[in-house]
Amino acid sequence: MHRCLQLALLGAGKVAPNPMVGAVLVHNGSIIGEGYHQQFGQAHAEVNCINNVSEQNQALISKSTLYVSLEPCAHFGKTPPCADLIVTQKIPTIVIGCRDIYKEVAGKGIAKLVAAGVEVIIGILEEEAKEINKRFFTFHQLARPYIILKWAQSNDHKIAKADFSSVMISGAITNRLVHKWRSEEAAIMIGTKTALHDNPSLNTRLWPGNNPMRVLIDKNLQLTSSSNLLLPNTAATVIFNFKKSEESDGIIYKKTDSEQAMLPQVLHQLYLQNINSVLVEGGTKLLQSFIDAGLWDEASVITNEQLIIGEGIAAPVLKNETWIKTAKPGTDLIQYFKPHLTI
Repeated sequence: MHRCLQLALLGAGKVAPNPMVGAVLVHNGSIIGEGYHQQFGQAHAEVNCINNVSEQNQALISKSTLYVSLEPCAHFGKTPPCADLIVTQKIPTIVIGCRDIYKEVAGKGIAKLVAAGVEVIIGILEEEAKEINKRFFTFHQLARPYIILKWAQSNDHKIAKADFSSVMISGAITNRLVHKWRSEEAAIMIGTKTALHDNPSLNTRLWPGNNPMRVLIDKNLQLTSSSNLLLPNTAATVIFNFKKSEESDGIIYKKTDSEQAMLPQVLHQLYLQNINSVLVEGGTKLLQSFIDAGLWDEASVITNEQLIIGEGIAAPVLKNETWIKTAKPGTDLIQYFKPHLTI
């Protein structure tokens, strides 16, 4: 099952809104096939695993045990049901990391296998299996994306100078890591001031991977046509505002009702678009609004311990946080947090 989880993670950033899944086929203690869900809309882990079995080992499939990190699907979606494939291949035993909670699967895959006489063992490395699909489970349980907050701050807890003039806070290694984080999420979100002062592209140019959907909170549509976020032929961009709902030059504008309703409406719209995770990168006001509303699942705080800004823009302040771990790439300190209360 550990190998299943390793394989599953290879699908990070490529299979959303589907879960990441790995599968391993074992005969007499030896792996004869393995696979993972590689791309949304393409073959699932079980299919790739069975297709990976060499021709000389085909006869062993019906005498093997299949390990899979998530309950096999039992419905026709983008691909046929994996539970049917397992039955057809006459695999006698399957070991499952955790149950699926998606309504079209939830227990139905297991029931189909049991009805066909397959021995089913459930709950092996269950918490680890749920953890790698925290985005998927949060999306379906809470009807909103999994929310990751991220910011970089100086050692005196400032994210920018007082006049918003440019200051490089995080180092080269951390910058590359941030682009890796971006490649793993379905969307990336910033507020108006960050867009105006930093003019970011919000892409993954420092890491090989998909560009996330770019989400901008620009209530009064202050962004100018020269903004990198409005350039054509780039990543999909959605702008939430108080003025209009339309699509223009590939940019989607979504009108929200009020300041109080902004975050719930934004998250609901992202949910309707099957965006199962969002990385909120700034600025302080937007990040703090998520914190104050208790709408966050994870936070990554980068601190340059050698930088003092002095008078500047204060960093957000977490509430009810639990420290998870610390990393130290170069001169930066990265602390990871989760809320006290998690699903």
